[in-house]
Amino acid sequence: MGEIEVNYGSTLPTESLKVIAESVGIGNLSDDAAKEISDSATYRLKLVLQESKKFMMHSNRCKLLPSDIDNALKVFGIEPIYGFHAKEHVPFRYASGGGRELHFIDDKDIDLIEFVNAPLAKLPLEISIRCHWLAIDGVQPTVPENPPSVSKDVQKLECVDPLNKLKKPIDKEVSGRPSTGKAQKLRNVETVHVKQLATHELSVEQQLYYKEITEACVGSDESRRAEALQSLSSDPGLHEMLPRMCTFIAEGVKVNVVQNNLALLIYLMRMVKALLDNPALYLEKYLHEIIPSVVTCVVSKQLCMRPEIDNHWALRDFASRLMAQICKMFNTPTNNVQTRITRVFTNATNSDKTALPSVYGALEGLAELGTETIKVFVIPRVHMISDRLDSPEVTQNNVDRISGNQIKNLLCKILTPVLKITHSPPDNLDEYKKEFGSVGVQLHAAVCKARITTTTQSTSNQTVTQTNTQSKTVVGRPVVATTSNTGNPQKYVLMSQRPVVAQTPPNKTVYISQQNIKSEFQDPSN
Repeated sequence: MGEIEVNYGSTLPTESLKVIAESVGIGNLSDDAAKEISDSATYRLKLVLQESKKFMMHSNRCKLLPSDIDNALKVFGIEPIYGFHAKEHVPFRYASGGGRELHFIDDKDIDLIEFVNAPLAKLPLEISIRCHWLAIDGVQPTVPENPPSVSKDVQKLECVDPLNKLKKPIDKEVSGRPSTGKAQKLRNVETVHVKQLATHELSVEQQLYYKEITEACVGSDESRRAEALQSLSSDPGLHEMLPRMCTFIAEGVKVNVVQNNLALLIYLMRMVKALLDNPALYLEKYLHEIIPSVVTCVVSKQLCMRPEIDNHWALRDFASRLMAQICKMFNTPTNNVQTRITRVFTNATNSDKTALPSVYGALEGLAELGTETIKVFVIPRVHMISDRLDSPEVTQNNVDRISGNQIKNLLCKILTPVLKITHSPPDNLDEYKKEFGSVGVQLHAAVCKARITTTTQSTSNQTVTQTNTQSKTVVGRPVVATTSNTGNPQKYVLMSQRPVVAQTPPNKTVYISQQNIKSEFQDPSN
């Protein structure tokens, strides 16, 4: 029996496919290849037409439009047809000869002079997306994208009588003829007047105040500096000078970081602290100048001329506390200040090429952001940092060795309270070494010491509580004897004042010794 060819539905003729192949330069297309291409093209055309029909039916139309075809192509991930479409059919001319039939497009003769002088066709507009402010501090800005503001009286009238806005009054022109409504509105040309930027000038008094404050803050007189910082932290009338203050701080940090001037960097950070402490100032609009300055003082590679001698670690600690205060005050779901700062510090700790002082500043900055930040971003990287500190290029260099010791002490300080909670006793030294590397030895000793200290303090508190319960004497307010900070061992005398009662034991005096007591932040040069 011979093979019977059965065709279901209509397909593209193989002759048409051969003509199309010849138009693109393929002249030896076989019959089998033409048949396969015909079946594949027919199948895909049917899929596109079926999907286009769905768009037509969902649009409640009985006529298939080119836009339905474009939407169907987008559904199948095929790039739609762009450009302008001709409404009339493309005219084909028929030619025959040599036993072949051929249809081709009749090309029109083009006059070169007319073609050169013809205007260029306009390109179709590109699709673009642009953002604008819906509201700024709860106030809708008057930009063309936002709807025009409606007065409260109109809003109240619409709430009371919703049908009122449907009543459109008929405006009449001077001649008495009614206007045409929308057409009349379209003829009116609206001009948007853009207000030019103007530089706000300070008064003479404000200029003198700005000059005196900046000179006092970065000068050598400590008493004047204290008065200037006190003024910055309490004066409620600094709004007009605030942009210039922030610019002064930003430019000062840029210059003094290059010159490695540690003292001026300290003074500038104290200015930032004073501005943050001022309850009358809101610095959110100036964070783009303040945050880079503070972060520079945290993770800069070198902040002083003699890094092995000068105490630039105190500046990094203080700037880290400032950064944590900024994140606490100004972090919102919109600006994500804390997330972005955390990413900056994390990138500094992840890179092996980061200088060790920068690693110290990044670790201190992450520690100031909270316990959860330490658990997520610091603890998993302790082993990597420990291996780097044990490498020969660090141990053989004096400056790097000092930086490594500072990093180890910092890790012990910030990780001990966290590990005391996350790691249950007993603490195994081998486990600490395996998890944290060589730093695990110091961490193990610090955690064990912290547990013993906590147990001792709790026992002492219970003993004092029982003693106070049994005693019937009235305990007065303790008096603290203050001493000047000279950098030598200090002794604070805590004296218990008791009323004179017969048969009472003599007053006891407790001496507490502390080495090198310093304030929250002190100039290393003092």
